[in-house]
Amino acid sequence: MKPIDCQQCGTTVLVEKFSIPHTSVQWVSDAATSCPRFAEASADARDSVCGTTALSCTSLSQSIDDAVHDGRLELKSRVEPVIGDALVADAV
Repeated sequence: MKPIDCQQCGTTVLVEKFSIPHTSVQWVSDAATSCPRFAEASADARDSVCGTTALSCTSLSQSIDDAVHDGRLELKSRVEPVIGDALVADAV
């Protein structure tokens, strides 16, 4: 995973991209305290009747997309396991 900083607030996350729509993000710190957008969304969730809010940060998403575009973050290939392959490999 590669560290990427949000261009707006500076929050650092670890990111891996497997395709344009598939992004894996691991927070290094608590999202609700390190990202102003997530802190606001968490507060809204506590105030809402149902207690849920979709959490996303367009600034962080744009920062990740820019890192891919600039070549700082590569799309990685990912091989999915095939059911039965492990059994065949174990039998050999």
